Amino acid sequence: MSSKRRVAATVAVLVAIIGLFVVRLVDIQVVRADALSADSLGNRSVENTVYGARGEILDANGVVLAGTVMRYDVQLSPKNAKEFTREVDGEDITVTVADAAAEIGAITGQTGAAIEAIIADALADNPESDFAYVSKQVDVDAFRAIYDLEIPWLTFARNPSRVYPNGAVAGNLVGFVSAEGKAQAGLEIGQDACLASDNGTETYERGADGVRLPESTVTTDAAVDGNDVVTTLDSDLQFFVQQALAQQAQSTGAAWGNVIVQEVKTGKLVAVADYPTVDPNDVSLTEPEDRGSRAFVAPYEPGSTFKALTAASVLDAGLATPNSEVIAPYRYLPANGADVNDSSGHGDLRLTLTGVLIDSSNTGMSKFGELLSDQQRYDYMTKFGVGSVTESGFPAEESGTLHPADEWDNQTAYATMFGQGLTTTALQVSSIYQTIANGGVRMPVQLVSGCRAADGTLTEVPSTEGTQVVSASAARDTADMLEMVYQDGWLANTWEIPGYRVAAKTGTAQMPDGEGGYTKGYLVSVSGFAPADDPQYVVSVSLADPVNMNSSAASAPVFQEVMSQVLKKYRAVPSGAAAPDLSGSW
Repeated sequence: MSSKRRVAATVAVLVAIIGLFVVRLVDIQVVRADALSADSLGNRSVENTVYGARGEILDANGVVLAGTVMRYDVQLSPKNAKEFTREVDGEDITVTVADAAAEIGAITGQTGAAIEAIIADALADNPESDFAYVSKQVDVDAFRAIYDLEIPWLTFARNPSRVYPNGAVAGNLVGFVSAEGKAQAGLEIGQDACLASDNGTETYERGADGVRLPESTVTTDAAVDGNDVVTTLDSDLQFFVQQALAQQAQSTGAAWGNVIVQEVKTGKLVAVADYPTVDPNDVSLTEPEDRGSRAFVAPYEPGSTFKALTAASVLDAGLATPNSEVIAPYRYLPANGADVNDSSGHGDLRLTLTGVLIDSSNTGMSKFGELLSDQQRYDYMTKFGVGSVTESGFPAEESGTLHPADEWDNQTAYATMFGQGLTTTALQVSSIYQTIANGGVRMPVQLVSGCRAADGTLTEVPSTEGTQVVSASAARDTADMLEMVYQDGWLANTWEIPGYRVAAKTGTAQMPDGEGGYTKGYLVSVSGFAPADDPQYVVSVSLADPVNMNSSAASAPVFQEVMSQVLKKYRAVPSGAAAPDLSGSW
């Protein structure tokens, strides 16, 4: 072949080769440029979740009952977990994977072998594994210590964690979240719409060695923190009340108990204590049935504290006065076939309505209660809030049981006059006494003042509009009679609060067994308000089955101690006028 032909062939081959390169280059840089670029970025781009912080739960004074602290998840890239060099005192030293694992474990509390096993297990499942957790939610000090190790195949993610700085204070109300931060109970779940945050995402690029490239982080979706829930509670008083309740419950052997402190004029709950209580920082220490607030979720027959409602209803209807008279026998057999007895035997008593309350006579109250029709009494009860959940918004709150009047049997028609044949929660009983103390005006029960945004705006503010349930005069007369109970009743020397007039009533009732019968235990209670001449606060105490003192005398010391503290703390003006002088007998 001539040289010209060889040159021509060579040129043709070169042209063909160059043509192939050109076609390939066009395919890479033009035809598939976007797709290849995206694939390349995907190979080196990492997406992280950026956690928003859950809102705080605060008491009325801004004290944090539930808050968020920053924790950090420690992560690694198994496929990039290799030895590396570290400069120490100007000299490069080699750090093996075993050395690095031991350094990490010394901070997280794990063994080096355990961390090496995390790497090995991940690679066994997937030789190209690029992610595994080392430890979740380490605190700031641990994060800084691990970060300072400068291990190139470690990464970190911020992870806000729930904390409860006051421990068990209001724990049964505040509730708790799961290890994953999901609301589980109490205000945490009831106010989750306000508290919940929205997580965001960020991406960053890293090199072939798995190390994050500086200045490569891009936020794709910003995290949004939750708002704060402001409660009506006073955490200092809450602590005091919980301590007083726990001491008496343990002393009397009570299975459980609760104490409610409520503002008369506003309906705000200043304290709601439960025993046993729960520390939301470690709910495993408390039995599941004791983690909620029985003040809201445990209905019971209120017993004689309910007689104040019947008395107020009869007074409001104009059918009696505090001095109206009855003969109260030990046993009363109404015309409808019911059978009513007092708690202990006695002859016929000549009692006024005031005396019926002082002596807590079931038969005497039945004679006054029957002046109203069943439907009238039912209507009064519903206006007082019996049979309905309150406005508190507490999750899983029970309504209690109040059957319509036309469903009452003969015995129920009378039993409901003195707190049997129906159930209420402790919160409903407190609301009944708030209504009587407030001139007959029932205020919505408040536990939460609202949802507060970062700019201070308060939304979801509850209603403050009251409802006139009974007349002011009927409420005043009932308060005067309750003051005579406090002053002349059998516990007069047990619950005295010097300098203040007090109105209160005790109650004792068998506890339902949930199957239509009753347990052997009793629930003993006291509800009342002070100062009686200008009511400011309601205190309601309940103890379940105090086996060492199974009477209302078990609750009275708690009532006296808590009410004394409330009046002192809020500097209630001492009573200036003398107590009324109402006769209990005729």
